[in-house]
Amino acid sequence: MRGPHNLLRLARTGATFERTGAMREVLRRGHAPWPARVAARGLAFPFRWLGLRGDPALPPIVRALTALGPAYIKFGQALSTRPDVVGADLAAELMLLQDKLPPFPTATARKVIEEELGRPVDEVFSELSEPVAAASIAQVHRARLRDTGEDVAVKVLRPGVERAFRRDIDAFHFVAAALSALVPSTRRLRPREVVDHFESVVMRELDLRLEAAAAAEFAANTAPDEGFAVPAVHWHLSSRRVLTLDWVEGVPLGDVDALRASGQDLQALGERVLALFLRHALRDGFFHADMHQGNLKVQHDGEIHAMDFGIMGRIDEYTRRVYAEILMGFIRKDYRRVAEVHFEAGYVPADRDVEAFAQALRSVGEPIFGMDASKISMGRLLAQLFEVTEQFGMQTRTELILLQRTMVVVEGVARSLNPNINIWEVAQPEVEAYIREHLGPRAAMRDLMATLQVLARFGPKLPQLAEAALVRAGAEDGSAKSGRGGGTLAGFAAGVILAGGLAAAAFLLAG
Repeated sequence: MRGPHNLLRLARTGATFERTGAMREVLRRGHAPWPARVAARGLAFPFRWLGLRGDPALPPIVRALTALGPAYIKFGQALSTRPDVVGADLAAELMLLQDKLPPFPTATARKVIEEELGRPVDEVFSELSEPVAAASIAQVHRARLRDTGEDVAVKVLRPGVERAFRRDIDAFHFVAAALSALVPSTRRLRPREVVDHFESVVMRELDLRLEAAAAAEFAANTAPDEGFAVPAVHWHLSSRRVLTLDWVEGVPLGDVDALRASGQDLQALGERVLALFLRHALRDGFFHADMHQGNLKVQHDGEIHAMDFGIMGRIDEYTRRVYAEILMGFIRKDYRRVAEVHFEAGYVPADRDVEAFAQALRSVGEPIFGMDASKISMGRLLAQLFEVTEQFGMQTRTELILLQRTMVVVEGVARSLNPNINIWEVAQPEVEAYIREHLGPRAAMRDLMATLQVLARFGPKLPQLAEAALVRAGAEDGSAKSGRGGGTLAGFAAGVILAGGLAAAAFLLAG
């Protein structure tokens, strides 16, 4: 079992939650029964003096997590994407968590760079600045390449951060296991799965080679997008604990006064940010999931440059098609079709009433469409849609929650530039373009061709596979009762003939 060696750390966590008032809030919001509330607070209260005080200006839970350090801040941010676990109100509150820490010394960063790159810093860089940004996992320095004179951003992992995160994650696993064993009512929230997912996300962020790969993939996907760019990765100067990218100049997207003073078209910028995000999510299925103002800069010509690729979202092709059709159904107010799409995709169990579901969807769409255009929110629509689908038995999908959360952030960025932006007017062309390309006759032909190519690749194996399967099917039918035999064998034979025909067609088309 994980975590017993971290009991002291857990005791301090409980004491901090008690001292900051977070313990009371967690128990109340979790609808814990009175015996559990009394027991939890009774255990924590004697150790209250061990707890960290935190910032009294913050809400209690945010105050406690911030005081407890990087792993707890990251865990809170991860939970902000899981309203199904913590509730919509607390999820919104946890979005206030700021992942900022004091920087570590530049001398320490130089040592890490030399160890990772195997070369003296002065041999690689003619200049290396003091930290320009610092967070829980890493900090960023501006540097100049000695051989080319180019300015680059050098991201360096904090010393000891891997060990610190593993220690705290170990404690999270221990708590999740204890909750599942001792408090059966928490099992529906799948605490072990929540911690497992958090661990996988953090472990990816602790390997900067994966962030470099994400930046390179994002750059390749978005290369055709006019007015948008991603800094290039310097692979020979990147490793597990060091990442080197082109330096990005420009005005931060959050500095509206500076953007206005430089003559930028704020309305066009707001619309472009939103349209680009939707395009990346729908067209590529790979989107920047931390797209706040601090990670976007605007060049003098209006081009938007993205930064920080530690948190990216991914959605598979089938899910993109489903949600494009769902969004289009909402735009057209065709709630029956939106309901049918959910059933066709298997998101809602087949035994539920499609008419009742369509009516519930109308309760989501109509209030939003009745709002002033400047107040319409696609993020709010998705949040309410997930609430309704959960009531009808749909399992929560983490990647869609991340999409919804990012949509809320992007809408906030767009509205900071253009308070009167009409979200639907910007979204409709992007959704329609995706539907034309991926749900029409051309898309069906592409799907058929892809299927034929797969069958063609397995063509040489089809005879052996067919023979083995026919032998099994024959044995099963032979042991069946009289009058019921032959069905399996005949059905399989028909399938083999069809597969063979498709494979032949694939070979002819390939030729």
